[in-house]
Amino acid sequence: MALKIYTKTGDKGTTSLIGGTKVSKSHLRIESYGTVDELNSFIGLCSDAITHSKSKVVLKEIQDRLFTIGSSLACDPEKEPLMKLPDLKESDISFLENEIDSMNEVLPVMKNFILPGGHVAISQLHVARCVCRRAERVCVAMQENEMFIDGIVLRYLNRLSDYLFVLARFIGHDLGVEEIAWKPRM
Repeated sequence: MALKIYTKTGDKGTTSLIGGTKVSKSHLRIESYGTVDELNSFIGLCSDAITHSKSKVVLKEIQDRLFTIGSSLACDPEKEPLMKLPDLKESDISFLENEIDSMNEVLPVMKNFILPGGHVAISQLHVARCVCRRAERVCVAMQENEMFIDGIVLRYLNRLSDYLFVLARFIGHDLGVEEIAWKPRM
């Protein structure tokens, strides 16, 4: 018999962290891993929208890292040392930096701010970038509220938003889509 997807345990507005600690569904920790989950879903959508094969492979790797981050954020930090959860590594950040540098080698120098758009894939990558920035802000709020968050998570999310910005430019370049320069009204 298959397990039921609904448990009814959250019907009163609470949920359990990994480790069993009950918290409100509005808790910053829940908001953080919920936003990371939203980001992961958007990255899946972006991957479906692009045709550049290497970028699709990189996005799958990023999705795996986001599950790692989500499990870290979903865990009661006092019980985490007793559990075997996957870890984020400095090499994960270096990987993103290397990908950014590689893409930047073929991109024209940015001379002005650009508006998201020009192709559905580009726009979706910019939406993912914005969700990534929100995930980062929620994680910073956790830190400011003295909730444990591994510093590498903040660095990874920060670098990931940079990666998504450059990837949006790279995909546009690959598709031959001209960037839309922001021309401020004077």
